[in-house]
Amino acid sequence: MDIRFREVDPFNCWIWLRFPDHPGQGERGYVDTVFDSWFFLGKLGGFNAESLQVHEEGIDLSAMHYDIETAEATLPALMHSMGEPEYRDAWCRCWVDLGTSDGVALDVLINALRQLNNDVVEIEEVLIGGVNDDWPVEEAPEALFPHGAN
Repeated sequence: MDIRFREVDPFNCWIWLRFPDHPGQGERGYVDTVFDSWFFLGKLGGFNAESLQVHEEGIDLSAMHYDIETAEATLPALMHSMGEPEYRDAWCRCWVDLGTSDGVALDVLINALRQLNNDVVEIEEVLIGGVNDDWPVEEAPEALFPHGAN
């Protein structure tokens, strides 16, 4: 699976997946679940690189002290919105407003897609950002808050 970054606007970012063939309903279900799960974690502030205390602790987590005051002192890192994944031929695309979430959000998505590629659905290429000439996009997607914006 190749991973490439094109021009990335975090507030108007298209993520493109290319499969070897047109993905079936089952394969689409797995991909949709990855995007939905990723977005909900981002909407809840899960991708905040300023608050990675467990990661920074290292291997031995026994009796680790989690400093809630340090965690609460960080600025929120929230994804704002995501559109529904769309499919055309061997392609899937999904629009996302990454909001103030950190780059760790894209690392987590790429890690999940790599594992999905290894175990379930073959993905030939992941493109982060930019547009495909043969599949035009709107300047501002119509449904800005389709997933859980209250």
